[in-house]
Amino acid sequence: MENDGSYKSGILLVVSAYVFWGLLPIYWKSIQSVPSLEILGHRVVWSAVFLITVQVIRNRWDWIRTELKDSKMRLTFIGTSCLIGFNWFLYVWAVNSGFIVETSLGYFINPLVSVFLGVLILREHLRALQWLAITIAAVGVLYMTFVYGAFPWIALALGFSFGIYGLLRKIGSLGALDGLTFETGALFSPALLYLILLESEGLGSFAHISLRTTLLLSLSGVATAFPLLLFATSLRRIPLSTVGILQYILPTMLFVLGVFIYKETFSVTRLIGFIIIWIALILFSLDSIVFQRRFRRIKSQQSPAGVYR
Repeated sequence: MENDGSYKSGILLVVSAYVFWGLLPIYWKSIQSVPSLEILGHRVVWSAVFLITVQVIRNRWDWIRTELKDSKMRLTFIGTSCLIGFNWFLYVWAVNSGFIVETSLGYFINPLVSVFLGVLILREHLRALQWLAITIAAVGVLYMTFVYGAFPWIALALGFSFGIYGLLRKIGSLGALDGLTFETGALFSPALLYLILLESEGLGSFAHISLRTTLLLSLSGVATAFPLLLFATSLRRIPLSTVGILQYILPTMLFVLGVFIYKETFSVTRLIGFIIIWIALILFSLDSIVFQRRFRRIKSQQSPAGVYR
């Protein structure tokens, strides 16, 4: 069936996006000599160039006249622009400052944030075990704050900014490519002005450090926009709760990179906090798997041919 094919393609798209994102710290580490805010400027400018080029090839600009006539829709996507810009900057800064493990915590928490926002805004319903999982995750955050002695602000800021971004993109009427074009376009002017200012003061890195750095900065648009395009497309094909479950791929890859590749400090006390949150995620995942199997069984029984559609 078409719907089943759309669901499967959505799964493939979101998994590809998370794997791509999981490898991005290697990319940002390779240009960590460039200040994070300057990297953000290049991400925005080159992403906009990449996406506008794609739009020119497609020759479809009708969405500007139709969808963006609604002031509410414009405000929604201005909000997503600010959220994604903030998320990009904080992520690059955290990675290049030696906080890859904490970024992984942010994206471990994000699935629960997505589900919580789904309940709060979209009126989705949670079962008892799912509420228990969210409560346990909150306990894990409190443990790290008061016992480990450090409020995980990077993790929470990343988790909530990307969770709210995903929610707004899901309820927005613009398609994946059009929405991303608008978001990068909204950030393009301030980002370009900032880069020009750096150049005028002799502080810019582009074409001044090495050919390799210049090339990587130029490709930062593709590295940024491509996985986001995959992610935004998947949001329209699968439920927000499914997106939350599959996102475990990303933080797991980040955790492995931070602890085993870049050798970031990871004490026993901090491990306990992570374990508490992992327990919450396991409970939530098991509940979701059982529910999905039960739902498919009911659908199969209701189908005249006995086949899930």
